[in-house]
Amino acid sequence: MRRRQRHDEVVEMQMGPMIDMVFLLLVFFMVTAKPIKQESDLSLGLPGAVAQDEAVDIPDEGRIAIRADLQVTLNDLEVDDPGSTELPELLTTLERFRRSAELSGSEALITIAPEKSVPHQRVVDVLNACGRANLTNVTFSSGAAAGEG
Repeated sequence: MRRRQRHDEVVEMQMGPMIDMVFLLLVFFMVTAKPIKQESDLSLGLPGAVAQDEAVDIPDEGRIAIRADLQVTLNDLEVDDPGSTELPELLTTLERFRRSAELSGSEALITIAPEKSVPHQRVVDVLNACGRANLTNVTFSSGAAAGEG
């Protein structure tokens, strides 16, 4: 009987890739972990009077809401007739608003908030009034913010 010779090969485990993987996992967990703040480290600001060194420019802002019945309101004050396309009352109020903002040295901002069912022509009428009053900072807001349920 012939015996086979056993070749005892030594199986070695490669440590280089394993060390690389351990360091990658370590870096991953260090980056994703949030440090826990101790209660004593939390900064706490109590309300109080603070002296201000320089004036802060706060822009004057007006909010024009257009309801579904075509009534235009400027800062919750109804202006003009719902059937009026020229909106003269709104125009004079916006001109005074722009002049007072210029005199105070701030920007006049207008936010138009039409309800969803308002025809586009009514929004264009309000935009025309803003244009005739020389207001350039006009933005839009969604109807839900204007009080629509």
